[in-house]
Amino acid sequence: MLTLKNIFKTFTVSTAGLVIFGILLLDQSIKIYIKTHYAISAYGNGPIVDWGFFKLLFVENKGMAMGTNLADFLPFVGDDAAKLILTLFRLIVIGFIGYWFWKQLKKSSHILLRWALCLIFAGALGNILDSIFYGALFTHSYGQVASFAMGEGYAPLFYGHVVDMFYFPLASWVWPKWIPVVGGESYTFFQYVFNIADTAISTGVCMLIVFNKRIFKKG
Repeated sequence: MLTLKNIFKTFTVSTAGLVIFGILLLDQSIKIYIKTHYAISAYGNGPIVDWGFFKLLFVENKGMAMGTNLADFLPFVGDDAAKLILTLFRLIVIGFIGYWFWKQLKKSSHILLRWALCLIFAGALGNILDSIFYGALFTHSYGQVASFAMGEGYAPLFYGHVVDMFYFPLASWVWPKWIPVVGGESYTFFQYVFNIADTAISTGVCMLIVFNKRIFKKG
């Protein structure tokens, strides 16, 4: 019988399926709700929720993590081409992670490794769904609340934007002027907007780093 206690003590194929489904359900439910109830938090629209240290926003990420664009590194590549390349690259990476994860499940490797790969795979899958389908499923959210477009959305398949919403500006300061490069500039910690899928990926990566010796110990 699959109980909460067994989920944390063992990690079988059934457990993995349940965890992946749960993360995807929570991630996509929040994204779709925000997408269909609010306009993007800009252009005169303030935060959905503002508690100071925490803000609930609606931000669309067209590129990679932390808003980085592939075109920033490859200026000779157009925005549309960069977006398509990024989405296809993500699909390849997800395939690799999924294959690695499946192999670890089959040979019953360290439970922390299975947990970490499961979280990374679920998070990556959650964000790739946005990139592949959201452009075709929804109208745009600039100055208006999006609606289901069913094939006549703001972008073709593979060109959708990832929906982000959680923002924790825990502290802000101005760097002393004597510090090279950043001196005199203001900085906010933590300044990145993220979603449930990003949280799953980050948690999985942190597990691989923190428990690296235990997970990959030899002998």
